[in-house]
Amino acid sequence: MLSSRIPGNSPIGQRSSGKARLLMAVVIGIISLISYFSSSEYNPVTGEKQHISISKEQEIALGMQAVPEMVQQFGGLFPDQSMQDLVDKIGNDVVRKSAANSTDWQFEFHLLADQNTVNAFALPGGQVFITYALLSRLESNAQLAGVLGHEVGHVIARHSAQRMAKQNLTEGLINAVLIGSENYSTAQTAAVIGQMVNMNYGREDELESDELGVRFMSEAGYDPRGMIRVMEILAESSGGQRQPEFFSTHPNPENRIQKIQQAIDKTFPNGVPEGLIK
Repeated sequence: MLSSRIPGNSPIGQRSSGKARLLMAVVIGIISLISYFSSSEYNPVTGEKQHISISKEQEIALGMQAVPEMVQQFGGLFPDQSMQDLVDKIGNDVVRKSAANSTDWQFEFHLLADQNTVNAFALPGGQVFITYALLSRLESNAQLAGVLGHEVGHVIARHSAQRMAKQNLTEGLINAVLIGSENYSTAQTAAVIGQMVNMNYGREDELESDELGVRFMSEAGYDPRGMIRVMEILAESSGGQRQPEFFSTHPNPENRIQKIQQAIDKTFPNGVPEGLIK
C-alpha cells in the first residue's frame, strides 16, 4: 500500500521549523537588548546612567494627560483651598530650594479628596499627588516635605521612564521565549520571572527616592528626620497587614527607616543642625 508524509510533519520538517523558530527568538531577543542598552542618558542629579526610551517632553506630556483620570479616580481635588496652598508652598519649597530646581521638570502638586486611601504618588514629568487621607495623618511641615520630596525624587530619577524601558525589554525577551519554546510552562515561568525582576526594580526606586527626598528636603531647610516619622505613620496605617517585602513594590517601612537614617547621617555627618523646619 502506498503512503505519503506531509513534509511539515516529518522529522526533517520539524527540525527545520524548530531551527527557524529558534532563530527568530534569538533575533527578537538581540533586538530587544540592543534597543534597551543603546537608549541611555546621564542624569546629573543622581549621577547615574539610565536606560530611557522616551524624551523628557514625552514624559511631561504623559503626566499631564493622566492628571484628570487620577483626580477622578481619587474622588476629585480636596475642596479646601488653604490645604492645597499648604501643599503647594511646601512642594515648591522642596523644588526651588534644592537641586531639583536645576532640572526642566514642570512640577505641580495636587491634593486629592480621597479620605480613605493613604497614598502619595508622582506621574512622569512632575505631576505629584497626595491624598487627604495621608495629609491628615501628618503632624508637621517637615513630614509633608518628606512625602513630597520623595515623590519629586521619583520624577527627577525618571523612574517611570526607566520602568517603561525595562518593561519593553522584558516583554521582548518573554516574546522571544514564547516563540523559541514549545513548552508552554517554560514560557509561563519566564513571564513570572520577568514580572518579579520589574518588582525588584520598583523597590530600588523607592529606596532611591527616599534618599533623594532626604537630600531635597534638607537642602530646602526641612528637618529630614520628619521622613522617619512618615514611615512610622505609613506602618501604622497599614494595620499590620502587608505583603512580604519580596513580593511588594514598596520595601517594608522598617527597612526604609534604616536606609533613611543612613541617608540622614550621610547628609549631616556631624548631626542634624538646629534651626531646620520641623
